[in-house]
Amino acid sequence: MSELHLAVALDGAGWHPAAWREPGARPAELFTARHWAGLVAEAEAGLLDFVTFEDGLALQSSSAVTPDERTDRVRGRLDAVLTAARVAPLTRHVGLVPSVTATHTEPFHVSKAVATLDYVSRGRAGLRVQTSALPYEAAHFGRRTFPVPVGELAGEAADHVEVVRRLWDSWEDDAEIRDVATGRFVDRDKLHPVDFAGRHFSVRGPSITPRPPQGQPPVTASAGTVAPGAGAVDLVYVTPRDADEARAAAADARAPHVFADLTVFLDADGPAAAARRDRLDAAAGQPAPTDAAVFTGTPAALADLLLEWREAGLTGFRLRPAVLAHDLPRITRALVPELQRRGAFRTAYAAPTLRGLLGLQRPANRYAAAPSA
Repeated sequence: MSELHLAVALDGAGWHPAAWREPGARPAELFTARHWAGLVAEAEAGLLDFVTFEDGLALQSSSAVTPDERTDRVRGRLDAVLTAARVAPLTRHVGLVPSVTATHTEPFHVSKAVATLDYVSRGRAGLRVQTSALPYEAAHFGRRTFPVPVGELAGEAADHVEVVRRLWDSWEDDAEIRDVATGRFVDRDKLHPVDFAGRHFSVRGPSITPRPPQGQPPVTASAGTVAPGAGAVDLVYVTPRDADEARAAAADARAPHVFADLTVFLDADGPAAAARRDRLDAAAGQPAPTDAAVFTGTPAALADLLLEWREAGLTGFRLRPAVLAHDLPRITRALVPELQRRGAFRTAYAAPTLRGLLGLQRPANRYAAAPSA
């Protein structure tokens, strides 16, 4: 039986808009390092592959197209990359995958930020690429006219990823000499311009940051976000509603890993989980809007579902805890042990890097000369 991969998506107090009002949520700490360090430590205690950090370029909104101006829900975020870098030294094993909006963010900046995170975490960084078609987000930058076709955004994201990958490779692994006796710190012949010239970016290179410890930190994105291409992404997130949709999504994805997103309400029994979900919906004034399936029930029942969908071709799952203070511990302390009893999940971390946890080999540098026979 192949190993199941698990990640959790961290966002505010949880994925339900009323999560911040729940007991244990501690809304006064949402913008503190302590809050995020505690969440990531819990994920690591559950042996999860990685956590993702949500981010955006405008205040959160319950509307997909306009700001909602609501004041009864969590609004505001810390920068995802900086948050991941802050908690990295406090952890040892779990992967750290911040979200970055490629639409308005230069790939040169992203490449060195994630490379730095990979150094700080000793090889546990990843990148979650997202795009934005929202005019009110574009208005923060004033450099482009919106809206634009979704296909154009996906093509731009593909170029963005390609530039980032080239910049990660622009230093060969042994470019740093650090020889005090000769006074040579770097071998200039092993730093390479990337010379990318495309429709959306023109980047000379090389990077200012040496090649990351993983060579290429894993790049992840939701299905359709990045136009297909050779090596575009290592992991795709999909949102099936049942096993048949999971099978179709797995067949369509062009990546080594396909993870399904699920929002979860977990309790010791199904009625308790359903009652809690109803109470949260009532507090919010409506059911939580979501693009993903919602699971409400026990950890054992969720394990049944995950294993069923794995048979459909998925390699893992990114779970969205409805209330982080409540549902994250039930993932790590109830769901994980249940999967372990079934022989479907690791009992210890077996690799020091995120690529290793995902079973991805460290890639060769595209610019390095092939070794002579």
